[in-house]
Amino acid sequence: MRLASVYTSRHAARPDPPADVGDHLSLRQRLACESPDLYEKEPIVTQHPRRYASIIGLRADKLAEYKNLHAAVWPGVLSMIRQCNIRNYSIFLRKVDHGRHYLFSYFEYTGADFDADMKKMAGDPTTRTWWDFCKPCQMPLNDRAGGEWWAAAQEVFHVD
Repeated sequence: MRLASVYTSRHAARPDPPADVGDHLSLRQRLACESPDLYEKEPIVTQHPRRYASIIGLRADKLAEYKNLHAAVWPGVLSMIRQCNIRNYSIFLRKVDHGRHYLFSYFEYTGADFDADMKKMAGDPTTRTWWDFCKPCQMPLNDRAGGEWWAAAQEVFHVD
């Protein structure tokens, strides 16, 4: 089985794969194309961390305070983030057209039980104290789901 036939069998709407199709396949997928008898019985599964993004407003009068807090995040908070299987965590700041500031949060979850890990984080005294410092700086969105502080954002595109 050649690389092009694997591509077209999975993407029937594209009869001619792009020249760089091999760049989009894992090593295991490439080996399966070259030696299908070795991998036929085992499905090709790639597992990525789950990605989460969320948004919250930031009070203009608390902008400097929030930046200062995050310039020196407490070690206990950072440790709890790692213990709860959160990786590649970033918070971005943006002032939008109407002059309000918003924070955009992104992280990747690598664990098996997101709800249990978030409950663990919420139960950590150091993290709760950290949140007590951060919350007065933030303005939750009015249309957030019940139980949310930061409003979840929907992923509409992703490429590795």
